[in-house]
Amino acid sequence: MPAKDELARRRHEKLIDRLESLMRTALKPEYEGYYGQLILGTDDLAEMGELKDVRRAAREAGGRLGWKTTTQLVGGRLFVIDKREVPERIERLAGDAAAAAMDRFWEEGRRPRLT
Repeated sequence: MPAKDELARRRHEKLIDRLESLMRTALKPEYEGYYGQLILGTDDLAEMGELKDVRRAAREAGGRLGWKTTTQLVGGRLFVIDKREVPERIERLAGDAAAAAMDRFWEEGRRPRLT
């Protein structure tokens, strides 16, 4: 029986490593590790195993990154989100980036379309 426990432990560690890598890749360097999120689709979840195990591994991976991790299942997708308090300067930077993206979107909508 101990060999089975060891195998399960190794699988879990591998899942944590994989999720940590995905979470780290999703971070924007300019936000210094804040505003972390990862969205896992139905196919990703099916490949990774039991939902409860994926959630547990995601919380552990988030802990490695210093996140205050929460998970939420919505419409077959698992959202893994960092809920830490964001420093004001990072919040301002993110707000400015969001405003600039909205400006670009509205500007694109006003351009005449070539059909």
